[in-house]
Amino acid sequence: MATIEEALEIERLERDIFRGASTKTQLPRTFGGQVAGQALVSAVRTVEPRFQVHSLHGYFLRPGNPQEPTVYQVERIRDGRSFCTRRVTGIQDGAAIFTMSASFHVGDQGPEHQDVMPGVPMPEDLADASTTMSPERLWAMREWEHWDIRMVPPENVSRRDGVVSQQQVWFRYRHLLPDDPLVHVCTLAYMSDMTLLGSSKVVHPDEPTQNASLDHAMWFLRPFRADEWLLYDQSSPSAAFGRGLTGGKIFTREGTLVAAVVQEGLIRTLRES
Repeated sequence: MATIEEALEIERLERDIFRGASTKTQLPRTFGGQVAGQALVSAVRTVEPRFQVHSLHGYFLRPGNPQEPTVYQVERIRDGRSFCTRRVTGIQDGAAIFTMSASFHVGDQGPEHQDVMPGVPMPEDLADASTTMSPERLWAMREWEHWDIRMVPPENVSRRDGVVSQQQVWFRYRHLLPDDPLVHVCTLAYMSDMTLLGSSKVVHPDEPTQNASLDHAMWFLRPFRADEWLLYDQSSPSAAFGRGLTGGKIFTREGTLVAAVVQEGLIRTLRES
């Protein structure tokens, strides 16, 4: 299937209007990570190089057609000395399918602290998901064949008191990426939508549900490479009314906290007809 370069490819149509490529896929609707990633690439193209992405907040408004390209319209909300803000709307067939605000920062000096990475097996000690996935889920490994994804087995998940639903996932892009930090940020934005909603299903494994991302927020905290191992420490503090709230912290294998994600998704129970 598509490489990350193909998935995030955009074409500039006007000063602040871009068109994202459609890619070969098995999915019935456009993958949310691809829409968010293309929207972020569009926003990046409108800011000075000295600014780095520090956050994004997006809403998935309608299912995208994966056979059609998406047009992204960027609004320049603010250009300041330290921060700038962009709003991006993804459009198909004249209707908005995604909207996102992205904030950029030049970086400052200040106090530092971070949470400690949970103690889990290293990725080399875990099986590649493509070798352990059930036959009915193997399509996912074909869809994301350029990603090495390794689920921490439930018995090895680092449990925290009072946290009801957890899962932990190691992942990396299989191929060497350019050194440009923005490439890695946009690649991680793409990847961050993958597996996260599954943390809301950990305690409901046998309940059939319709699943979809509803909104997605992400903060980029420290430099990283998406082609090196990252641990996605995920949890779901609540599920109710057909929606699951999920969150994740992303660490390097050395234990550096590099990103944080919060997402709410649809986990609507499927009823027999």
